[in-house]
Amino acid sequence: MNQSIVEQIMTLKNQSVEELKAKYEEVFKGEKPTSNNRPYLWRKIAYRLQELEYGGLSVNTQSRINELIDQYDPVNNKMLRPQNAPGKAKTNGRDTRLPIPGAIIRKEYKGQVLEVKVLEKGFEFEGQAYKTLSAVAKKVTGDHWNGYLFFKP
Repeated sequence: MNQSIVEQIMTLKNQSVEELKAKYEEVFKGEKPTSNNRPYLWRKIAYRLQELEYGGLSVNTQSRINELIDQYDPVNNKMLRPQNAPGKAKTNGRDTRLPIPGAIIRKEYKGQVLEVKVLEKGFEFEGQAYKTLSAVAKKVTGDHWNGYLFFKP
């Protein structure tokens, strides 16, 4: 009797890196894994097993994902990042070092966990909107800080 996909995935969770690498090559048709990280290999294999069993993303869904990456996450889309401005590139007026709108930036500061929501234009902290992370850092500390360095998102 064949194992269900869930059973296969759960069995993989307890395997060694070498066993996971062998399974990776099997499910990716001879492609060698580029990582020795167990959780990463397990997740990649688990996704691939589900993809083989149930089908992958539709063309429309993949296209929409690519559009969103182009719009909001050019740091991970290396082709959009200007070569002459590492770390400070702007796409669509957004600093590419920052997470996408809707993400939450968390920082522990003086025993408190600060949570700042990234907006399309600016940031929200404790229900108030701010234009820059520096303005949020100043509100928190009372001193001027480079917001990116203070929060290190």
